[in-house]
Amino acid sequence: MSNSSLREATVHSRDRCTNKFKVMPEVTAEKNEQIAKMNFGSIYPHYLNRIEKHGRTKEELDRVILWLTGYDQNKLESFITGNGTFRDFFKGARVHQNAHMIKGVVCGYRIEEIPEEFALYRDCRRMEKLIDELAKDRKMEKILRSSS
Repeated sequence: MSNSSLREATVHSRDRCTNKFKVMPEVTAEKNEQIAKMNFGSIYPHYLNRIEKHGRTKEELDRVILWLTGYDQNKLESFITGNGTFRDFFKGARVHQNAHMIKGVVCGYRIEEIPEEFALYRDCRRMEKLIDELAKDRKMEKILRSSS
């Protein structure tokens, strides 16, 4: 990849620790579609394994996902058993009104800089950020962006 095409495929973001600009990858239609086609049930065990290694539970993981999506446990379980892609998963979700408060970098992407046209990709990264916070033993009230 040439330097000019690299510049076109990236955005710059200021690192909060060093206050220097760093190159961040840009979401593409291809990347968005790749995530959209993935089966939610095939990825969920990886989320569960990650948080259990850090002493958290399936119930806590499900609580975080239910908070973000507005699903009930039965609907979530249907996705966990393999009934649907991430596109299906987020298409039927009622993303929480405080989801915009989920910020930071996940997999090299700054969540708050992901354009609206890639809302599915942004919502996946938001969910992964919540799961990261759960694995890092953050308090549930903070993870769920509670006002209290």
